[in-house]
Amino acid sequence: MSIREDGAATLEWVARYLERVGDLPVLAQVEPGEIRARLPAAPPERGEPFSAVLRDLDEVLLPGVTHWQHPRYFAYFANTASDPGILAELLAAALNSVGFLWRTGPALTELELVVLDWLAQLLGLPSGWHGHIEDTASTSTFAALVAAREAAPGRRVVVCSEHAHSSVEKACRMAELELRKVPVDAAWRMRVDALDLTGACAVVATVGTTSTTSVDPVAAIADACERAGAWLHVDAAYAGSAMVCPEFRWAFAGVERADSLVVNAHKWLFTPMDCSCFWSRRPEALRHAFSLVPEYLRTTDSAEVNLMDYSPVLGRRFRALKLWAVLRCHGREGLQTLIREHVRLAALFEGWVRSTPGWEVCAPRPFSVVCFRREGSDEQNAALLERVNRSGEVFLSATKLEGRTVLRLAIGNARTTEADVRQAWEVLQREAVAGPGPGGRG
Repeated sequence: MSIREDGAATLEWVARYLERVGDLPVLAQVEPGEIRARLPAAPPERGEPFSAVLRDLDEVLLPGVTHWQHPRYFAYFANTASDPGILAELLAAALNSVGFLWRTGPALTELELVVLDWLAQLLGLPSGWHGHIEDTASTSTFAALVAAREAAPGRRVVVCSEHAHSSVEKACRMAELELRKVPVDAAWRMRVDALDLTGACAVVATVGTTSTTSVDPVAAIADACERAGAWLHVDAAYAGSAMVCPEFRWAFAGVERADSLVVNAHKWLFTPMDCSCFWSRRPEALRHAFSLVPEYLRTTDSAEVNLMDYSPVLGRRFRALKLWAVLRCHGREGLQTLIREHVRLAALFEGWVRSTPGWEVCAPRPFSVVCFRREGSDEQNAALLERVNRSGEVFLSATKLEGRTVLRLAIGNARTTEADVRQAWEVLQREAVAGPGPGGRG
C-alpha cells in the first residue's frame, strides 16, 4: 500500500462523495441483514490492495449508509462534518496520539484546554471554567452525575424534566441513582414550582430539549439548587451552539451558575462525530470522582494537567484538532452565518405549515427544529412519516407530545439550502395526499 497513491484516491473518493451526496437516498434503502449478507463470512487469508476497500465501500457498504451529510437530512438533530474537520480527522489518525497523561500527549492536552477556552468565549461562558472533550453528551452527563453523587454523599436522587434526554436516565442506571422527573408547562419547559429536591444530589436542566428544543428556566432552577445544595448540570448538547449568536443568549440566562455544562460540537458546530464539549466550574469535584493513578501511570509532571483525572475514560483521541480546525476555518462570523441561516429556514418552514389548512405547528420553535403534524390520527401521521422517509428524498423523525405523534424537521446541515427545505415540504404534501387520511385517496 502507498499512503500517497491510496491517500490521493481516498481524498478523491471523499470529494466525489460530498459532491454527489445530495443525489443519493437520504435514508438507507436496505433491509436488516442485507449488508451483512454481502460481506464475506471469514477474513481474507492474504492482504488486499486498498483499492479493493474503496471498491467495496461503493458497491457493498454505500447502499447501507444513511447519509448524515445529506442536505435533506432533517431527522433527530441534523449535523455536518465540515471540510476542515474531515481533514483534521485524517491528521489526528496519522498522529494517533493518546492523551491520558500530559506527557503522553502534551500538544493534545494543551490544545484541548485552549480550544475549550476559545469555545467558552464564543458561547459567552464565564472565564476560568475547566473544559475538556468527551465522546458524546451521554458520557458528559454521566460524568457530571457521578461527580454530583460523590460531592453529596448520602443523596442519591437526580431530578430532571420529563422531556430531558434519555441519557439522564441511563446515567442514573449506571451510577445507581434514583431519577425523579418533573412535569413541564405549556411550552414544554420544566416547571420550577413542581421541583422536589428532597434527597437530590443533582438537577439536570435542558437548553434545547430533544423533542421540542424547549429551554428550561435555568436561573430559577439554579436558585432551587443553591437552596438545596444540589449540583446543577445543564444539557445544551444541541442548542448551546446557537449561543455564538448574541441574539440567542437569552437561552443561557443563569447558566453561569451551573456546576457543569455540555455542548456537542458534533451537532451544530460542523465538527465530525464525536466531539462533546464539557465544562465545569468545580473541577476539584471531577478530580475527586475520577482521579485514580496506579503506579504505572505515576509521573513527576505534577504541575501539568492530566485529562484522565477529570473523566470516566482513560485514553482519549486528539479530538481537539478537528474542533480547532473548524473554529479557525469558520471563525465566529462563519459560525454565526450558518446558524442564523438554519434558524431562518426553520422559520420559513414553520410559516408554510401554519398557513396551510390541514396542518398544525405543535410546539414553539426557539431554534431550528419545527414540531408539526398533519390533521388525522397518530397512525396516519406515522404512516405519512414512513412514506416520506422511504421516498429517499428527505429524512425526518418524530416524537410524542401529550400522547400525540408529532413530526420533527431539524435543520442543521451546512449544505442545506432553501430549495432543500422547500422540497421537504413538497414531499410531505405529496405523500399526505397520496396516502390515507384527510384529503388522501386511501
